Amino acid sequence: MPKIASVGVCIPPNHLTQETTMEFAAELFQQSFKDLPRLLKVFENAEIQSRNLAEDITWFRQDHTFEEKNNTYIKHAVEFGMKAIINCLHNQAFLPKNIPYKEIDAIFFISTTGISTPSIEAKIMNHLPFSPHTKRIPIWGLGCAGGAAGLSRAYEYCLAYPKAKVLVVSVELCSLTFQRNDRSKSNLVGTSLFSDGVAAVLVIGDSAAMKQNEVTKAFPSIVDTQSTLMPNSEEVMGWDIKNEGLFVIFSKDIPSIIKSWLKPNVEKFLEKHQLKLADIQHFIAHPGGKKVIEAYEESLGFGKEKTKISQKILREHGNMSSATVYYVLEEFMKQNIPKNEFGLIAALGPGFSSELLLVRWVG
Repeated sequence: MPKIASVGVCIPPNHLTQETTMEFAAELFQQSFKDLPRLLKVFENAEIQSRNLAEDITWFRQDHTFEEKNNTYIKHAVEFGMKAIINCLHNQAFLPKNIPYKEIDAIFFISTTGISTPSIEAKIMNHLPFSPHTKRIPIWGLGCAGGAAGLSRAYEYCLAYPKAKVLVVSVELCSLTFQRNDRSKSNLVGTSLFSDGVAAVLVIGDSAAMKQNEVTKAFPSIVDTQSTLMPNSEEVMGWDIKNEGLFVIFSKDIPSIIKSWLKPNVEKFLEKHQLKLADIQHFIAHPGGKKVIEAYEESLGFGKEKTKISQKILREHGNMSSATVYYVLEEFMKQNIPKNEFGLIAALGPGFSSELLLVRWVG
């Protein structure tokens, strides 16, 4: 079973408290909603304390063209993506020694917040000494589900090539999609939730040459994956692409959809392995927001102990789209989890869709 061997994150440099974010939104939306004080409670109820952005908040007080936003995305995606890769391949908490760049067989690049051709991983390969024969697999458009989906595709690659070492790199600079002239409630809610995050994960095949790390006794191995698309649900989540750039689509029905749809989806997946929800000791969930976490708990019957790490990441970083689940995963990997315990990696995204991975900790 392919194994998740290391995680590295890059936290963007501009730290912003939720209070400052709410003050910015109040200033921006004050002429748009008569009941703005009531609507601003979404910031208080989000249970997000802080976030990190690629640009300082003064940048968002000015209008920027789609071209300007995207060029800023490309610049920071290369810079931050490189740092996350370095932090992943040099992470002494998980690896006994640094992994040489030339040993990486493939890079899966995940993003939904900017566009680039050649894709970002090609630009990164011009700065870090990867082999020129490294396979490049850019994946765009999976939104919050992209992080889990990237792990699933890396798992499949390592099944096909058991000697492979694969990087999955997620760069989500949600703030750079911000539309300051969009006075919709979806934009207000999105402003309360979304932030910037960058992370890289190393996945290795069963026959990959790796020395044993004496610090970490067990790692999550990927047992199986499941991708599920809900038919005719395109309007639940995504982008509305206009001349000014990307406008957020964010249905208020997402929590109720999760409550009714997710549990049978998960149970069917676990049944393939003669497992039930009670057999899952660790829930590595993308925290889309407070209501999403509560919907996870209600739908799957999980207590707050199971979601506390997802809640911690949401509180400290906000919703970083696909990168968020890697921040959660890193926290789990820092724990001394016993061998043979099961975990479930879960994320939901546009489509409407879910991506699930069953993992088991092994030596």
